[in-house]
Amino acid sequence: MTDLFDQPIVHLESAGTALVLEPRPGGSGLPEVLHWGPVLEGGASAYAALAALTTAPRPPSSLDEPWPLTVLPGEADGWEGTPGWAGHRAGSAGAVRWNDVTCVAEGGAIVTRASSPDGIRLELRHALDEHGVLRVDASVTNTGEDSAPLDVAALRALLPLPLRADEILDLTGRWCRERSPQRSALDHGTHLRASRRGRTGHDATLLLMAGTRGFDWGSGEVWAVHTAWSGNHEHLVEALPEGAGRHHAVIGGGELLAPGEVRLAPGESYAAPTVVFVHSTDGLDGLSRRLHRSLRARAGHPSRPRPVVLNTWEAVYFETDLDQLKALADKAARIGVERFVLDDGWFGGRRHDRAGLGDWVVSTDVWPEGMHPLVDHVKGLGLEFGLWFEPEMVNEDSDLVREHPEWVLGPAAGAPREWRWQQLLDLTNPAAYDQLLERISGLVADLGIDYIKWDHNRDLLEAVHTVGDPGAPGGRRIDAVAVHEQTLAYYRLLDDLRARHTRLEIESCSSGGARVDLEVLDHTDRIWTSDCNDALERANIQRWTSLLVPAELMGTHIGPGTAHTTHRTVDLGFRMLMALQGHPGLEWDITTCSDDELEALTRWTSLARELRPLLHTGDLVRSESPDGTVLVTGTVDADRSHAAYTIARLVTGRDAVTGSLPLPGLDPSRSYAVRVRAEAGLPAVVQHQGPPWWDLALADEGLVVPGSVLVGVGLPVPVVGPAQGYLLDVRAV
Repeated sequence: MTDLFDQPIVHLESAGTALVLEPRPGGSGLPEVLHWGPVLEGGASAYAALAALTTAPRPPSSLDEPWPLTVLPGEADGWEGTPGWAGHRAGSAGAVRWNDVTCVAEGGAIVTRASSPDGIRLELRHALDEHGVLRVDASVTNTGEDSAPLDVAALRALLPLPLRADEILDLTGRWCRERSPQRSALDHGTHLRASRRGRTGHDATLLLMAGTRGFDWGSGEVWAVHTAWSGNHEHLVEALPEGAGRHHAVIGGGELLAPGEVRLAPGESYAAPTVVFVHSTDGLDGLSRRLHRSLRARAGHPSRPRPVVLNTWEAVYFETDLDQLKALADKAARIGVERFVLDDGWFGGRRHDRAGLGDWVVSTDVWPEGMHPLVDHVKGLGLEFGLWFEPEMVNEDSDLVREHPEWVLGPAAGAPREWRWQQLLDLTNPAAYDQLLERISGLVADLGIDYIKWDHNRDLLEAVHTVGDPGAPGGRRIDAVAVHEQTLAYYRLLDDLRARHTRLEIESCSSGGARVDLEVLDHTDRIWTSDCNDALERANIQRWTSLLVPAELMGTHIGPGTAHTTHRTVDLGFRMLMALQGHPGLEWDITTCSDDELEALTRWTSLARELRPLLHTGDLVRSESPDGTVLVTGTVDADRSHAAYTIARLVTGRDAVTGSLPLPGLDPSRSYAVRVRAEAGLPAVVQHQGPPWWDLALADEGLVVPGSVLVGVGLPVPVVGPAQGYLLDVRAV
């Protein structure tokens, strides 16, 4: 019996998560994945027992021997589902039998190396960080001398799911309604979320999740995957009737490559985007906790306090009048804003959205004395200065396109269909890239720009390289699909700018939240969550975006009373409340505000500065009323001594009285002083005879409550109208 359990295994453990691989004898095949999920008591001995005890029975009409689910499953392993590797060499058979396999632990990771007889070298790296987040990196190299090019069709990362994972949750969306959840059963077949938009997409799932039935914010076991890539990509969950080796199903993802997009000459390599896996035994909050802590541990994570922002778009649109902008900056400084960002309309012939993109020079029509008078005024007020760019896009009505039509990314047959009257600049063209870098870098240096709002307002269609001399016989020719190289060039452009200007911060905006992923966050300092500043719509957009993105990286602004995108009117209190849930700011012509509104905004910015050490470092905890009409969103610090909870009613409820809602995440053994922070906005409608605790919590000293009551029972919610809410500040005493 001892010999039965004496199996060679390689494993990783961290923060309650384990990955266990079993190498094949003699390096005759890729290692099998025995387990990904919770740490098992007994460690290595328990994992070795998995190899002997979890071999699946052989079903009728199937392979004659049990087959493994390897780290890169394919036909040679017996896997009949979506393969980890797909490719070919001049049409030769794409199935690969890997040999010369090594699988070793190196520097906190498991590294698998292998080769194929026809000249492919493979390297896989599974790294589990201190927060239990697993990152899988894969690469292939064409080692065949004097051989045909190697066409890469797919290099996916796949991991197993157990039988108890029987529900799927993912996100979809559209412009101004990003991050809408959808839940389904995990049935036979492939649940595939494939994006061919050339950017992450408003409908991007962010996390594709599978879990135990009914998993929720704070309960249930969940397995999730995220492809860290801003171009075409895919996520999938797949279950076959025969299972997946020892397992029930697989979950995974990777880059979605077009035919011929990656073609490797001898000696060339392809590195797939990182695919991120995370497991939680305490629901969706557990996923977020691991992911947020992992992001915050990065060397390049923003470390200084996130400044309160005013962006001018919904304040002035294209009306970039110097006196009006100065007046706007004056009011911004008065209420406590720390960063002033000038949006679209400052450059070239950009008086509307049909012309000027690509001409990144300060317009002498708008700025006869240059932009320095505005910048000097803003910085004289003690504010940082930011500027809007959309560097990857061009209008056909622009000096750049008139001078360099060959810099537009598109086929020889003609430009792709327009989207917002825009086309794409070919960043893989060295001349186009260099001019763009020099123009932006020169403005950053000349104006002392602290911050760039980097926009990207269209999907990529017919994104192909065109090379050759247009005047030569036959004209220009199509070389290859360019989404992969365009995405890499975008990352390189961001990095080159930040290397030249080390204090420069950059926001990833893509007509709102269409470029939100972990790779873009490695090159920028925050994302613009949505173009929708309607606070009622924002409640769920922000809630689901925060599954992946921590508050300090998520732009959340107060818009005008009547929203630009929905035309709905929401009171100032609720707009202030929602904007505290991320990196806060305003997008509103505050020169039109009354004195009372300006005083309220001044109190709000002061509260934002007071609470940001908590809100931008703590762990998220979320719950809701049984009917889903009231959302609870809390942030709790590491030692559970301080927390803040947003209680937000979205619509009227079925019941006249909501009842008590628990406040998750607190320490039941401690007592807490609970205060309602009026600076965050108070409900305009509260029941005439509110619960006794309400008036006590409005006082400066607050209401002292045992933690066991707050966690186990909660506080009765005052009856408030739709789009109403309040903020509870909870501190241990």
